[in-house]
Amino acid sequence: MTGEIALGGVYVPTLLLLALVALILAWAVTRLIGALGLYRFLAYRAAVDLSLFVLILGGLAILVPTLGIRL
Repeated sequence: MTGEIALGGVYVPTLLLLALVALILAWAVTRLIGALGLYRFLAYRAAVDLSLFVLILGGLAILVPTLGIRL
């Protein structure tokens, strides 16, 4: 994975783009968990939300180069 991507002449770190995608996916997962009522089984909602974001970001960081997606 390269370190930067040029968007309109502005260099943006790849990790920043992956973090934005992970944030959107984590938001969707937390909405799904909330809709299913699964938060009642968890003690600390904020810790779970942060953990989901970190897991999704780590998964994307591993998965994107493996699939051959050039960012």
